Amino acid sequence: MAITPISEPSSSPAAASAAPWQAGHAVWQLGFRPFYLLAAVFAAIAIPLWLASYAGLLTGALQVGLGWHMHEMVFGFALAVVVGFLYTAGRNWTGLPTPHGAPLMALAGLWLAGRVAMLCGPGLVPALIDWLFLPLAAWPLYLVLRRSGNTRNLFLVGLLALLALANGLFHAAVLGWLPLSLFVPVQAAIFIIVLIESVIGARVIPMFTRNGAPGSTPVSSPQRALIAVACMAAAAMAWLAGAPAWLTAPLALCAAGVSLANLLAWQPQRTLRVPLLWILHLSYAWIAIGFALLAAASLGLLPASAALHALTVGSMAGLIIGMMTRTTLGHTGRALKGGRAEAAMYWLIQLGALARLLAAVGPAALAMPLLLAAGACWSLAFGLYACVYAPYLWRARVDGREG
Repeated sequence: MAITPISEPSSSPAAASAAPWQAGHAVWQLGFRPFYLLAAVFAAIAIPLWLASYAGLLTGALQVGLGWHMHEMVFGFALAVVVGFLYTAGRNWTGLPTPHGAPLMALAGLWLAGRVAMLCGPGLVPALIDWLFLPLAAWPLYLVLRRSGNTRNLFLVGLLALLALANGLFHAAVLGWLPLSLFVPVQAAIFIIVLIESVIGARVIPMFTRNGAPGSTPVSSPQRALIAVACMAAAAMAWLAGAPAWLTAPLALCAAGVSLANLLAWQPQRTLRVPLLWILHLSYAWIAIGFALLAAASLGLLPASAALHALTVGSMAGLIIGMMTRTTLGHTGRALKGGRAEAAMYWLIQLGALARLLAAVGPAALAMPLLLAAGACWSLAFGLYACVYAPYLWRARVDGREG
């Protein structure tokens, strides 16, 4: 699966002189800018808020529940990054503009309104404000792909539609319209995002490795990548449907095995000295780990939270921060080179993933300290990204090009 490198067309915008509340400001010129920044700040704040509530340290309006935590990490944080990335990549794939300026300001404002609404408690109005973001964000991407004839990437719009459906089911369950556990739509959304990660990862990780790791010869197999996606989808559907373990476990192990085969073919050992690369390989490895743990969970050997947090913290957050740093550097005209700050972010996410996994499977007495450690690693990682990368996202490209 080859993919065109994400790069910007040449032009000279006057973004540097505009005020932040004006559509011409640099931060509104391409999707990754506001959504990466908003997502990082939100991620750094949301987990401490959840952990403080979980530990009983917050009461009243500031207290949030498990439903809020699950929803906001997936439909709030992760989807902001997905939309920002797809707008940026979609512009490169098609040569056509994705939302920027005033439309991008409106979408970012709607996303932020959704986060405030979800803090205000359940209700039809908060549900509508939150739910509207994804359909309104997906529609411009669909138009750009259709106008350009880029049919090979239209499936991504389909996956965004499925995510919107899952979010709608979540709100319907909260409002009492459906007798459905909140875990089902959230877990469905997690699996859909993992599918997006798998497809995009199979396209770009071998290419990035070939270009950035001297002496590497990664092998990209479209057939094996397709098999991996099919196995993941089958395992996810079996898990969500409550299929018996004799069906779910083999499917999950198949997904883990094919994902691992993909990774090994990409020569991760060649990337150990290149932080911008090893974070992508290591995070992709968590997909294999997550599905292996899902097989164990289906057999009753481990709690489901072990598998789901391997997929969310290990693979999702790892790939997110890896791609956030990489695309921000590239799309602001900077060299694709990670330094100490990037390495610190990457290690913090990986240590947080390990701590969260141990909190799920280790002794009960250590669960809370490990949860606090995992939360601290998470917040420090995304807080560091926000501090280091905010000036890059806020200012015009250093090379004077558009985006």
